[in-house]
Amino acid sequence: MSKERKIRIGITQGDTNGVGYEVIMKCFASNDILELCTPIIYGSSKILNYHRKALGITTAQVNTTRNAGYVKDGAVNLVEVINEEVKIELGLPGKQAGKAAFMALEAAVSDLKKGVIDVLVTAPINKENIHSEEFSFPGHTEYLEASVGDGAKALMILASDKLRVALVTTHVPVAQIAGAISKELIVEKLHALDHSLQRDFNIQKPRIAVLGLNPHCGDNGVIGNEEKQIIEPAIQQANDEQVLCFGPYAADGFFGNGQYRRFDAILAMYHDQGLAPFKVISMNEGVNVTAGLPYVRTSPDHGTGYDIAGQGVASEQSMRHAIYEAIDIYRNRQQWDEMRQNPLKKQYFDKGKDNVVLDLTKIEDEEPLG
Repeated sequence: MSKERKIRIGITQGDTNGVGYEVIMKCFASNDILELCTPIIYGSSKILNYHRKALGITTAQVNTTRNAGYVKDGAVNLVEVINEEVKIELGLPGKQAGKAAFMALEAAVSDLKKGVIDVLVTAPINKENIHSEEFSFPGHTEYLEASVGDGAKALMILASDKLRVALVTTHVPVAQIAGAISKELIVEKLHALDHSLQRDFNIQKPRIAVLGLNPHCGDNGVIGNEEKQIIEPAIQQANDEQVLCFGPYAADGFFGNGQYRRFDAILAMYHDQGLAPFKVISMNEGVNVTAGLPYVRTSPDHGTGYDIAGQGVASEQSMRHAIYEAIDIYRNRQQWDEMRQNPLKKQYFDKGKDNVVLDLTKIEDEEPLG
């Protein structure tokens, strides 16, 4: 009997001038994770070795290949995807670093779509550096929605053991947020969040808190009308459609008095409304999860860390949690899907020429079939 292969984790190198390689290498300084998965880094062995020497990090032996189809289980693997010279300037933004980050991301996404890797974990990028004709997106989430979504809409969720925060709008200028929010969009995000909590996080009947947009939730229209005209009707419709959601809540008091502990997730209206308190509560433990797409993608919840790049002080905990979360979500999805494949609805018994149909969905409080 052939041995089932381990989950293959594709890991992009991220910005080559930041802390991406540092946190990746620190994750694999011991072999613990190798018992759960086969890591495949998309990047450059030359750049990896530059960071390793600069930081004095001892990493497990790295198997280098140009094709992810030839990786080794039980080892750290690196797929060579950089075919040109890249100047490393630790702590400094640069277009070469952005281009190298995109080459790694593009190769990993291609292998994800082919089924060569099972899940994707992305190291941080600098959105200005990576922006080009090939990458004209505000961030990873939007790029993945366009590349692998197949029409599905992505939902950004920041997750930790303490709380989960999802966003109605992501990388939208503050001046445009109110105009970008609609009842239909909020209902769509609530359904996506509810489904992800069940399928990805294995939470039955999740409870979702919805934040307001304006200070004090608009004070009944004194400060703004979005709560009355948009958010409350969206909550009502989602509840009517069997999503357990509550609110709207004023964000300051909601996080300040610990109300978030009563819910399985929070839907925030915009980026900093949800992510600022999340990072205060869960910094170095949080994981960015892209929900709603056919593939699993996670990322650490921090940026490139230019201010500490090359100093050896970056914490790998968020990257480690991102890898573990990707494994958990992949397994949860498998279990969810398997439980819902080919459900047994009817059983047929031959009785001469006639078939007697027994509908199992209508049996209540009867003895088990013998």
